[in-house]
Amino acid sequence: MKYRILTNEELIPLEEDLKAFLIVNGIDGSEWEKINQQNPDKAIELVELFSDVVLQKVYEKIKFLEYRSTTSCMVFKCGEETIELISIQTTDSSDDLSTAESLHEALKKENSSLTFFKSSKNYSNTRELEIHQMIESGCLLSNEAFWLLLMKSL
Repeated sequence: MKYRILTNEELIPLEEDLKAFLIVNGIDGSEWEKINQQNPDKAIELVELFSDVVLQKVYEKIKFLEYRSTTSCMVFKCGEETIELISIQTTDSSDDLSTAESLHEALKKENSSLTFFKSSKNYSNTRELEIHQMIESGCLLSNEAFWLLLMKSL
């Protein structure tokens, strides 16, 4: 397994896609039922394979991620070959960078406790695997507008 198995909650809206995936792999509805009953390990392997296909497609579409805490906000631009970072750190305990509103407030005031940092690096693994690891570590989807706003603040 390359990424992770999708949860039942995630699989429910993908039921038709799973059926199509099984058909492409030569498994019809009755055969799927038989596999589920007689060989649950094989059924799990097929769901794992389907999960990897779905997550691969999702990760290929991701362009921006962010990670926030009370003392930092990191926004990542996920290019094809490199990943760029804009990081904002605060040393003032009254600042909170964990929400959009509090970050906006911290950026509005002329705040000498904020430090900006920008860097980029090549992926050390495949692009999609690094995105998966970042999401598993707490990163959330972000957007280009937020990236561009931070670029103006540099």
